[in-house]
Amino acid sequence: MTTFQFPPPAIMSMPAQWTAAYALVMLAMWWVMMIAMMTPSAAPVILLYAHSWRHQHRLGRMEGDTPPVASFVAGYLLAWLLFSIAATGLQFALEQAGLVHSMLMWSTNPVLTGVLLLTAGIYQFLPLKQACLIQCRSPASVIAGYFRPGAAGALQMGLRHGAACVGCCWALMALLFAGGIMNVVWIAGLTAVVIAEKMLPGGRLVSIVLGALLIVAGLWVLV
Repeated sequence: MTTFQFPPPAIMSMPAQWTAAYALVMLAMWWVMMIAMMTPSAAPVILLYAHSWRHQHRLGRMEGDTPPVASFVAGYLLAWLLFSIAATGLQFALEQAGLVHSMLMWSTNPVLTGVLLLTAGIYQFLPLKQACLIQCRSPASVIAGYFRPGAAGALQMGLRHGAACVGCCWALMALLFAGGIMNVVWIAGLTAVVIAEKMLPGGRLVSIVLGALLIVAGLWVLV
């Protein structure tokens, strides 16, 4: 399932037999992968939430002995669970259409690959992408603007931040269909790009340059 070649070899396959159990396995695969890929870039806001809670606790504004970090993280991961459900459904549809290899889990159709690249590239320049990226790059504004007390409040904050993260990265994550859902090279590359966009000082420039490169790559594949 791992290859440095891009586009990956266009090997045809028969669609897998999707049972309820198989669908749950695919959903678990997507969610675990999203957790592994996205949690590192969310670490600053998680740590800042814990610090802010302790500050409010010292001022006597918070009840309890420990910050409900688990609830915040659960809200964040819930947003990616919803994305994983959609990704699993899309995987099923693409496999049944013969556009994605059922075992290797990458695109076998150059038109699909090109469209995925173009979509991700164009999305990098849209206002929604930039708005979500700004929120992901400014954890202090997230905490200051949406701080809620208690475990339920932490869950809501985590879900809100997770939704912004999904809004920022869904098109990049969809590129897993192009390079291989279980392609370690592709997974590592996308994870590095996401971290660069969100955490490096020139993250917005990284986003713009990446968008241009994806558009060029999409046109190259289609032509």
